[in-house]
Amino acid sequence: MYNPTVMDHFENPRNVGEIADADGMGEVGNLSCGDILRVYIKVKDNILEDVKYKTFGCGAAIASGSMLTELAKGKTVEEALAITNNTVADALGGLPPKKKHCSNLAADALHKALEDWQTKK
Repeated sequence: MYNPTVMDHFENPRNVGEIADADGMGEVGNLSCGDILRVYIKVKDNILEDVKYKTFGCGAAIASGSMLTELAKGKTVEEALAITNNTVADALGGLPPKKKHCSNLAADALHKALEDWQTKK
């Protein structure tokens, strides 16, 4: 069902946790499957210097959150805003159609965290 990249991020998730003094936090849930994904960001000089996530979800949600943090960390705010659900899914080498919503959760949670950061500036 899952390719080796998805399995690697599921079995060895990167950047799991939360940032206590986060500059922004975004949370997104999917009512149909019950998955919830929360992203925390730390921004310095317009660069995402740290990105962490927590999820209550399936293996695809764990892998999507992990890949998202790897994609976003070290990026400028503008580059991070350009990360889409397709960016996450493509970096994972694809997700089964019925699990595609997991990459949506990850990208949407990042965008909400960036919106939260922008309102606090």
